[in-house]
Amino acid sequence: MKGDNGHRSIRRQRGRWAAGAIFFCLSVVAAGFVSLQIFSAELYTLRSSENRLRTITVPAPRGTIYDRYGRAIADNVPGYDVSMLPGPRDSISAGLDRLAERLELSPERRAALLSRNRARPGEALVVRENANFEQVAFIEERRPRFRRIVVDQRPHRRYPAGPAVAHMIGYVGEISQEELTRPEYAGYESGQSVGKRALEQQYEHRLAGRHGIRYVEVNALGTIVRDLGVAQAQPPVPGDDLHLGIDLDLQVYADSVFPEGMRGGVVALDPATGEVLLLYSHPTFDPNAFIGGIPLDLWNSLREHPDNPLLNRVSMASYPPGSTWKLIMSAIGMKTGDLTIDTYHTDACRGGLRYHTRFFRCWLSGGHGRLNLSEAIKHSCNVWFYQAGQRIGLDPLLGGVGEFGFGRRTGIDLPSERPGDFPDSRQWYDTRLGPGGWTEAVVWNLSIGQGENAQSPLAMAQFYAALATGRTPVKPHLVRDEMLAQQRADWTLDLPEVQRGQLVDAMARVVNEPGGTAYGSRLARWTLAGKTGTAQNPHGPPHSWFVGFAPAYDPRIVIAAIVEHGHPDGAPSLAVPLAAGIVDRHLETLGLPPEETPGVRPTEAPPAQAGG
Repeated sequence: MKGDNGHRSIRRQRGRWAAGAIFFCLSVVAAGFVSLQIFSAELYTLRSSENRLRTITVPAPRGTIYDRYGRAIADNVPGYDVSMLPGPRDSISAGLDRLAERLELSPERRAALLSRNRARPGEALVVRENANFEQVAFIEERRPRFRRIVVDQRPHRRYPAGPAVAHMIGYVGEISQEELTRPEYAGYESGQSVGKRALEQQYEHRLAGRHGIRYVEVNALGTIVRDLGVAQAQPPVPGDDLHLGIDLDLQVYADSVFPEGMRGGVVALDPATGEVLLLYSHPTFDPNAFIGGIPLDLWNSLREHPDNPLLNRVSMASYPPGSTWKLIMSAIGMKTGDLTIDTYHTDACRGGLRYHTRFFRCWLSGGHGRLNLSEAIKHSCNVWFYQAGQRIGLDPLLGGVGEFGFGRRTGIDLPSERPGDFPDSRQWYDTRLGPGGWTEAVVWNLSIGQGENAQSPLAMAQFYAALATGRTPVKPHLVRDEMLAQQRADWTLDLPEVQRGQLVDAMARVVNEPGGTAYGSRLARWTLAGKTGTAQNPHGPPHSWFVGFAPAYDPRIVIAAIVEHGHPDGAPSLAVPLAAGIVDRHLETLGLPPEETPGVRPTEAPPAQAGG
């Protein structure tokens, strides 16, 4: 009996242990169930949502860019973007293979997309921007094959005037890996479109706006189940609009009349406000071709073209200014007291002038005879200005040029402006040519806009704007902005009004009197004042320049035009009629009343006062 009781006691004890173990296990399961269903419900619901929801970036419409009369220079039109949702790498690669031919994905583009996917595997991949209707239809008709593909209607950039505005407006393209490393692009993502070149780049942060987000629901295979619609979306914020001082019609006109097959550029300013009325460079390109990604062969053809159509020749190129420089020489000489409007030199022009063993020629082999400053400007006599440079002297000339802002940027609201070139001291020559490698004769070449002297059309236009008004010039600006309109250059003409007026008279004689070098392009209704230039260069016929303003005595437009190799021997200058036609068109657009008698109105010096 005692043994049976012992066995029963052991069995009861084991039963209690088993019941305790079962209770413990059930308690753990119950606790886990309570934790999962009650305390962790929100966490797992969130994780479930993250697994079934995918975010799609909704690009913001870029701000519209308008000309001075409210016409769109750059706006947005609806387009289609093709994106691929995140997934396994081999699935992404296979999807790109199926789309490559239809979406015109080059091997380089496909490799770039796979690289982007490896870098950011959790993001949707924009495969093709601005897809056409046939490409979208191909995907939608085969939707079961493209379950990870999303087709969105999105705003895309458009440039109605195309090539006519390219160098002034720039274009929009995909952000590069190098740009992503720059501080100014902090917060931008791979695949995002940004402004490239010109205004689109300069004002990127004003134009871009803020992108939005929308959500799509996917199943376990990554297939889109439904779009959650606007209720679950973060709408994009459109970019700011820009209003320019540009006249779009004038821009298109310049594109239509620029000499075919030639290189060069033309810029026009409002001398009173500094607003850019026209900025055109030739040859040009179509910025619309960059939308959605430019084909590699087209990009290479633009970069490698010998005429460099991507170069803005108005603000990023510099040329010997030729005889347009003679007004700078005249102003420096008047400021130093070495020249007046009636100055005659010892030697008359007989086709050239000798400096020791070297003979410096005038463009007129028979010579101009004996001239004063006004006549020398009218006839563009080199011999007169050789002697002017020698009279002023090299050191005052080098210092005086810097006082007029040359060698510095004008401050235009465009990226990559290039300052002109001009020696700033004798040390400049010693460094480059050696202390014994040059002579004082360098001043002769500098005096006629040759030698170590190269300026941009924009810099020349800014100086002539100061000459036109007599005031410190406003920095050139494309955007009509109150702050920009108050930013003046850090230099001033600082020339007595009588002397400035005498130079204006001389420029008016260039265009409006027989014998003037631009007489053939005088205007019928207004007095155009200006200066021609024939700039020698070692690569072919001389460059053709014209810089001037009109009406001469109430200026509304300053213009600088250059046509590379545009003045071959015996042929008329190509820049002069180009500039004159643009000026005439602008004044007509303004509705400016014609002058009763266009022509020179001589500035009289005040009579000398008798001593007391």
